[in-house]
Amino acid sequence: MRVVKYSANGNDFVIFHTFVKKERSELAKLLCHRQNGVGADGLIVLLPHKEYDFEWQFYNSDGSEANMCGNGSRACAHYAFDNELASSEMKFLTGAGVIGAFVDADMVQSELTPPKIINQEIVENGKSWWLLDTGVPHLVHFTDNIGEFDIQEARALRYKYNANVNIAFVDGENLRVRTYERGVENETLACGTGMAACFYRAYTEKKVKNNIEVYPTSGETLYLGVNERTITFKGRVKKVFVAEV
Repeated sequence: MRVVKYSANGNDFVIFHTFVKKERSELAKLLCHRQNGVGADGLIVLLPHKEYDFEWQFYNSDGSEANMCGNGSRACAHYAFDNELASSEMKFLTGAGVIGAFVDADMVQSELTPPKIINQEIVENGKSWWLLDTGVPHLVHFTDNIGEFDIQEARALRYKYNANVNIAFVDGENLRVRTYERGVENETLACGTGMAACFYRAYTEKKVKNNIEVYPTSGETLYLGVNERTITFKGRVKKVFVAEV
């Protein structure tokens, strides 16, 4: 089979398209394995859809399915355009709902599903956390020291709340974010829905304006904003290589 490896701000994915919809958890674990496979944070499979340009199946590297992935939405949009499955402006169906995306060379913007604040009053280990849903659930805590991220604490919270765990730092008018992702079960270089959750909490608390730059662990620059409906998420993606497996 032919697959393509993509990187979106340090988040990497294996992508292919097919006409056959079936369960692919074991395939995801095989392809995403960093020593015995292609190596990736997730597998994205594009499938035909009667109403939208396509629909996707998204699997984390451990084989679990996820409803949404912000960086994955931008990577698969570029793949769809590059493989003539969609025009530069497209809509596709995810487990979280319909996502809109626009491709301009290697810069891709996606419009995420409307954010939801689930709980604003969580206190764990003396820290204030918000639980938000930006396609998948995220815990968000603001810190004065982005250099310190307790992975064991994040792992415990991930299982307690079944959510990804983020710490964020307000850097002038912008944000720096670190994310522990469920399904990968470790910190990743970038998480789109995590950055969106951090941005939305900061915006709600009037810590930042409605259009800012966000810097994940990879150090690359993402652009997030709010419109009347939801959060926009823009950044560069990179087609790394094509492989036959």
